[in-house]
Parts: sequence; C-alpha cells; structure tokens
Amino acid sequence: MKTLFPFFAVIVLVLLVFAGVNMAGMQFLFGVVIPYAALAVFLFGVLYRVVKWGSSPVPFHIPTTCGQQKSLPWIKQNKIENPSGSLGVIVRMALEVLVFRSLFRNLKTELKDGKVVYGLEKWLWMAGLAFHWSFLIILVRHLRFFAENVPPVIKLIESLDSFLQVGVPLFYITDAVILLAVTYLFFRRVYIPQIKYISLASDYFPLFLILGIAISGVLMRYFFKVHIVGVKQLAMGLVSLKPSIPEGIGVLFYIHLFLISVLFAYFPFSKLMHLGGVFLSPTRNLANNSREVRHINPWNYPVHVHTYEEYENDFRDKMKKAGLPVEKE
Repeated sequence: MKTLFPFFAVIVLVLLVFAGVNMAGMQFLFGVVIPYAALAVFLFGVLYRVVKWGSSPVPFHIPTTCGQQKSLPWIKQNKIENPSGSLGVIVRMALEVLVFRSLFRNLKTELKDGKVVYGLEKWLWMAGLAFHWSFLIILVRHLRFFAENVPPVIKLIESLDSFLQVGVPLFYITDAVILLAVTYLFFRRVYIPQIKYISLASDYFPLFLILGIAISGVLMRYFFKVHIVGVKQLAMGLVSLKPSIPEGIGVLFYIHLFLISVLFAYFPFSKLMHLGGVFLSPTRNLANNSREVRHINPWNYPVHVHTYEEYENDFRDKMKKAGLPVEKE
C-alpha cells in the first residue's frame, strides 16, 4: 500500500486536470490560481522551516569528525574532514552540496557465508548526483520562458545539454538522465529489502510526482507538440503579475504545470527540505574548534563555575605537598 497509494495519488492528480481543464474557467484555475498559490506556499513554507531551524539552539558542539583534529604542530590535520576554521567548513559544505562527498564514501553491508562484508555503494551516489544536477539544469533551462530575451548563460546551458545534436527538436541529455535516475531510485527502494522495509509512502510520492513531471515534459517536447508561443505568453503573464490564458496550449501542458505546482506546495512539508536543511545541520556547518573556543549551551541557566585558578588558590598548599604542579608559587 505504501507504494500503490502514492502511485494512484499521482494518477488521480493527472486525471483531475485531464477531466477538468476543459470546463469553463478551469484553465484559469490550473494555469494561474494554483501556480500562484503553490509558489506562495513554497516560499512561506521554506522561509518558515529555515527560520525555525536557524533559531533553534544548538546545545552540543557536534561537528562530524572523520579525520585528524587540529592538535600538536607535528601532527598533520585533515582540514576538510575535521575543519577548525570557517574556510575548512565552507570547503567541506561545498563538496557535500555539489558532489555529495559523504554519499560517495557510503558503504553497503551484506551478510555472506555468515560474515559481515562491506562493499562499495557507488550506484546510489551516481544516481543521486545525476538526478539532482539534471533537475537543476532542467530548472535553469526553463527560465527561458520567464524572460523576454533569453540570457546568454541559459543559451549556453541549452547548447551544452544538447551537444549531441540528435533529432528535431534537439535531444536534451538531462531529459534521459533524470528519467533513468528517478527510475533507479524507485527500483532501489522496491528491490532492496532493507530499504523497502524503512520506506514510507512519503518517500515514494515525490518519486512518482517527479517522474510524472519528467514524462509529461518529454511527451510535450518530443511527441505531442504544444503551443509554445502560448506557453511563453502564459509564463510571461505570471511573472509580470498580468496573467492571461492563451488559446490552444493543450491539456498536457496543464498536467505538467499542475504536477509542478503540487511539487512546489509539497516541498516545504516533506523530506525534500533537505535542500535547506543541509546548510543548517550542526554536524556539517560547525568547525571542530572545541579545544580553542568554548561552546556555550544556549539552554543553560546561569551557574557559578569554579575555575581552575580558583581551585588552585583553594588547594595550592595541598597540591604542593602532594607534588602536583601549580601555575603560581
């Protein structure tokens, strides 16, 4: 059920648009009202989650420490795995966000002949990297619909994405990559028993939703043509806050737009918010400098701390008699 329910939920969303878009006034609902509402939910939802996370106290100094900490001068520090300053944290965060460094080093555990065996798990890293970068490139490519004159950088991205020069219209590599990556991520959840056991309906729903967006987009570009001038006119109207509904766009476009709107509205309330959460994780964004800078728990109430200087003043004579070193004679 946790697989079938989200699948049929996406099917129902598609049928809802297919059945209702030709009714009087429904094109304005699916083409204007719902996209505006979804964008508002997305912006306010993301802002609320980020502000809530950012204002949460961090009671413990808990950076991830996978390498040698800054210590004695003759001991080499791992400045990326165990950064002690802001520059090292920025480099580690950049590697994590751009190339999924921790996922690259992820290992799979299997039981063979009664023994625990560790192996490489690079397929998950490759699929995750391919999916996220393809999604980003596709999103950037779509910005051409919201600009009167397409910026040169978007033209450059489009030319690189279609450098194979296959077919008319030109074939975008990211269209195939995102379909393959999402399909792999889905079958991985279904095929591997351990992953299937811990997966929830909320894990499958975004996969089916993104798959529906990708499939509808591919159908529009390569198989069932839409009125591209009308799409541009609608997009420009939405951006300029002067929306209008051109004639002859086609139901497939409204299905595509509606699924995107659902994804945007669903985003702040789902695990997809790891997009913002990764930057606010104290295990990643803290430098491991607890030996240099004292971390104060913001939840602590004021207490009197008996410092070492006070301790030595109280017990200096006894420490000398016991042969313990003291700072002051």
